[in-house]
Amino acid sequence: MMTMVTADGQKEYALLEQLAARSGEVDRRVTAAVTEILDTVRADGDAALREYTRRFDGVDAPVRSIPRGQLEALAQKCSRRVYDALCRAAENIRDFHRRQLQQSWLTTREDGTILGQRVRGLDKVGIYVPGGTAAYPSSVLMNAIPARIAGVREIIMVTPPPKNGEYNYDVMAAAYIAGVDRVILCGGAQAVAALAYGTETVPKVDKIVGPGNIYVATAKRLLFGKVDIDMVAGPSEILILADRTAEPAYLAADLMSQAEHDRLASAILLTDDASVAERTLAELEKQIVTQPRAEIIRSALADYGAVIVCRDMDEAVAFANRLAPEHLEVMCEEPMSYIGRLDNAGSVFLGKYSPEPLGDYYAGPNHVLPTSGTARFFSPLSVDSFIKKSSFICYNRPALEAAVEDITAIARAEGLEAHARSIEVRFPEKQA
Repeated sequence: MMTMVTADGQKEYALLEQLAARSGEVDRRVTAAVTEILDTVRADGDAALREYTRRFDGVDAPVRSIPRGQLEALAQKCSRRVYDALCRAAENIRDFHRRQLQQSWLTTREDGTILGQRVRGLDKVGIYVPGGTAAYPSSVLMNAIPARIAGVREIIMVTPPPKNGEYNYDVMAAAYIAGVDRVILCGGAQAVAALAYGTETVPKVDKIVGPGNIYVATAKRLLFGKVDIDMVAGPSEILILADRTAEPAYLAADLMSQAEHDRLASAILLTDDASVAERTLAELEKQIVTQPRAEIIRSALADYGAVIVCRDMDEAVAFANRLAPEHLEVMCEEPMSYIGRLDNAGSVFLGKYSPEPLGDYYAGPNHVLPTSGTARFFSPLSVDSFIKKSSFICYNRPALEAAVEDITAIARAEGLEAHARSIEVRFPEKQA
């Protein structure tokens, strides 16, 4: 089911190329189809949305907007057990993200100069939520709560309309709990286009976040620059560091927790103990037979899974930093000793009682994470994702006068004479 590799400095790194090829080249046919949708929505607005909704979702009706008042009524149809769990998860997420909030600031110098930075939330943000079996209420919480904490004025959620009139009440409950202002029943690339350009029903937003299929992801990619986006996410990933103390039953379960997402998901175990590696492979065979998504798990583990036996944990850490995984579990005797050594990971899970699903649903840190090695330079979704900053400068005459020669020297070194004269015109007495 999974390849077992003994690290030799070459074999394990060949896996990196295999993982990098998962996404492959951008599908030109998808890009062409999405481009046509974007152009049509931009030109025809709600009429285009209705036509695409009829064509792709099988629902022929005007685009409908659900205000917050009606959202509360839909949320009440969620099961009490799930609703209460979502509330507790939401509070954990709020508590974590409140600590990220930045403050505006200013400073003054002895010469009277005032410098500062103003921090405020974006005006409008759109959250895309898939329909059907891929609708995850946890993602609603993770996307909307940081936006609300950041001070976003209006949060609009788009999601495909129900075909049979039955809403996903878990998703609606999550939207209400997280503070979504309204839900617009529209999905696919056309919904992304509507958020970017604005239509009669859908307001134009400043940023679009949330997961979706290849058409949604392509639309976000093509519209970046017209509107900000969170990221173009790749397939799910988990990497586990394990020493001799790790429990193989836990390792197998955690590897499968990500492999069940889809056939392109990656699940890798790094250990310095061959016995742990062999027993984990045995546990995988034992546990997978009870999994409803066993076929998907087997495919993902066979194609993009591996158990790598390293010479020591230093070698494992070096590989982990090179891979820069979305999720990184540390199943070692002293997990906290690793945190300062793991530089490239979306989120790190420390110890045997911190499995990856804890982060997906409940603990508080965001589960919208960089994938495909981008954790080398990207960070998880956060309050920072929903704010903008402006600097401000206030010089008085003496302060500017003291800087005239330096500013004009730099301006003229760059060949920008008008820049220099913009400074000098304020001090005619200094001009020859």
